[in-house]
Amino acid sequence: MKLPSSIKNWISITGAVLAVFNLASILSLMLLNYFFGFGGSYIGLFIYIVLPVFMFVGLFMIPIGMRIYRKKARKAEAEGKSLSWPIIDFNNIAVRNASIIFIVGTVFLLIISSVGSYEAFHYTESVEFCGKLCHQVMEPEYTTYHGSSHERVACVECHVGSGASWYVKSKMSGLYQVYSVLANKYPTPIPTPIANLRPAQETCEECHWPEKFYDRKMRVEHSFLADDENTENIIQLQVKTSSKVTGHGLENGIHQHISPDVKIEYKTSDPQRQVIPWVKYTNVKTGESHIFTDSDNPVTAEELDSMETRVMDCLDCHNRPSHDYKVPQNFIDKSLAEGKISKTLPSIKLLAMTALNQDYPTKDSAFFAIDAQVKEYYEMTDPELLESRKSDVAQAIAEIQNDYANNIFPEMKASWKSYPNNIGHMETDGCFRCHNDRHATESGTVISKDCNLCHDILAQGTPDNMVYSASFESLDFVHPVDIDEEWRTENCSTCHAALY
Repeated sequence: MKLPSSIKNWISITGAVLAVFNLASILSLMLLNYFFGFGGSYIGLFIYIVLPVFMFVGLFMIPIGMRIYRKKARKAEAEGKSLSWPIIDFNNIAVRNASIIFIVGTVFLLIISSVGSYEAFHYTESVEFCGKLCHQVMEPEYTTYHGSSHERVACVECHVGSGASWYVKSKMSGLYQVYSVLANKYPTPIPTPIANLRPAQETCEECHWPEKFYDRKMRVEHSFLADDENTENIIQLQVKTSSKVTGHGLENGIHQHISPDVKIEYKTSDPQRQVIPWVKYTNVKTGESHIFTDSDNPVTAEELDSMETRVMDCLDCHNRPSHDYKVPQNFIDKSLAEGKISKTLPSIKLLAMTALNQDYPTKDSAFFAIDAQVKEYYEMTDPELLESRKSDVAQAIAEIQNDYANNIFPEMKASWKSYPNNIGHMETDGCFRCHNDRHATESGTVISKDCNLCHDILAQGTPDNMVYSASFESLDFVHPVDIDEEWRTENCSTCHAALY
């Protein structure tokens, strides 16, 4: 097949070889990935991003080489003719063949590149791309995401808005993140981008919305004391998520905070929004409003003016909807309640808490310490048990290690200590940031700390000594350990934060 003589140069030949080789590689990898699952989640990076770059570099090299060749050829011509553009003459078989190859090749490559661009778009929007490409950096978020109730919601559904502008914005931001990973410039732990998060109206309310508050929820919580018997305590709560009409009138539920009829604004002096000195309540229908200030955190008028006024939405309480780093006492209680750790192993809750509330430099060192500390304890206190219940001890150690791996990431310094969860009020102040009997109006109206505002206790006690309420009237809380009346005055997080 006759081609223009200008194609006979090393730059064009190298470009053609590079383009053909990468095109063949792309097609081969696509077939292997589609039919045999070759390459896993990383292969898409090469198929749709890396290899196409080299293919197009090769394609650009072909005309560049031809142009350079023509310039050299013209200088060598005795006539001294100089032509800026080649003469296209379809009567010339060489020109005709080159044109056919160019047109057919261009159409083919446009189709391939269109498909590749479409696949590249979806690949960069995939959970695997977000969570596994930079493995160590994103391991905490990726792991906790798979342990959340939003596991089937793609990362981009919350982190990236719809439309081309959000796509471009996210990819431009991603370029700096790639640089940070390559240059090892990223902080540990990765800070939560609180100020830049998309509003709940664009994320949460795509599936959940204020007009639909859902029914009240029944929750049964199992906890275990760190004593020799791992004493189990059970509490059954009715959580007041929705409003309810009672004999005393309308009883507002927790979701009343984001009712369309109510507007709650607040100011915070803390970047993580854990300290809230000022709250404003407005009834949208009547226009009635009240301002509450925290007597324990007084701020001047100048300081208040400098603070951002934020309208409360879902994310002010549900601030860890997909990446919840659970505290050790909670995930160990869950494993004990589900039988993954035997409740009959003496002091196993205490051993787990002792091992887990230490800082370790790596996951491997944490695994080694958990194994060693549990075995050493039983070797000293009950060597016969260590032998007679070897499988139970081994299973307990494995489960403690697994719980650690799913919630604590020492290489990234990511754990419950770095990412507080505002749901509830046990490990962080959460609800008590505002509901603390300290936020009051000038007339003396306070934001109450009454437990029964949010939930009723319907049953509580140990498995062999449960106390049940009558007619859904709330029981008075009984702390599983006798601390007198301190639980009424002290915040739960004072003891339960576990920030050792």
